[in-house]
Amino acid sequence: MSAPSQDTAVRTGVFMRAAIYVLLIIFAVYFLLPLYVMLVNSLKPLTEIQQGRMLALPLEWTLAPWGSAWSTAQIGVQPTGLKPYFINSLMMVVPAVAISTFLGALNGYVLTKWRFPGHNIVFGLMLLACFIPFQIVLIPSARILGLLGLAGTTPGLVLIHVVYGLGFTTLFFRNYYEAFPTELVRAAMIDGAGFWQIFRRILLPSSAPIIIVTVIWQFTNIWNDFLFGASFSDADSMPMTVALNNLVNSSTGVKEYNVHFAGAILAALPTLIVYVVSGRYFVRGLMAGSVKG
Repeated sequence: MSAPSQDTAVRTGVFMRAAIYVLLIIFAVYFLLPLYVMLVNSLKPLTEIQQGRMLALPLEWTLAPWGSAWSTAQIGVQPTGLKPYFINSLMMVVPAVAISTFLGALNGYVLTKWRFPGHNIVFGLMLLACFIPFQIVLIPSARILGLLGLAGTTPGLVLIHVVYGLGFTTLFFRNYYEAFPTELVRAAMIDGAGFWQIFRRILLPSSAPIIIVTVIWQFTNIWNDFLFGASFSDADSMPMTVALNNLVNSSTGVKEYNVHFAGAILAALPTLIVYVVSGRYFVRGLMAGSVKG
């Protein structure tokens, strides 16, 4: 190849790379603009927002809207902010994620290493549960929670999220354990290891990637859920997403947009932190069980 042709190829490559970076920057700005608007307006007095300065940086920086959203904003008739409902969400999310992850690992272990007649049918039915819309199960779930005496309680919400998330957690662990060497399990059986010993000493220690995937998936879905929280909680067990909705809709007269923006960021902050801290492990975990052998 002649020198002019090489120069042309180099210039073309540089131009294409620059065009890709410009395009990526445009997309990044487009997707980050709402977050920017929320953040800067949560740090402004309400008067600046009323003047139409939505995209401008604050002339007067203040954290008062954050304090109002967290501890002093009005939600319905209760003079409280999002703080108690943040705690409610934690009390709901932590046990629901832990239980659904453990049961999903157990199901995946049984469906791959302790096969029984009809195991594919059972797995297919659990997989079908992943595609059932939330709205279809509202009335049956309300009936069951009422019979169990768990209606309007945090344990009731935990039960709903565990049951609804079990199909996804089983799917994740089943696909991951399908690629796990069965010979190791058989060797442990020959050595006298039982069901729980194999699960605890062989399967679980090697399951860190898929556990991370499952925890991130379940944490995000449960924390961001609104429908189940609005349907099955009361004032004492209300999760943060429902409280945020009440915060926005309870304003009378002048809308305190800066407080609303601060509340929305507070509600989204836990899932954002989870993805920033462990997002790369999420992709690695998904890929870990995708190749057999």
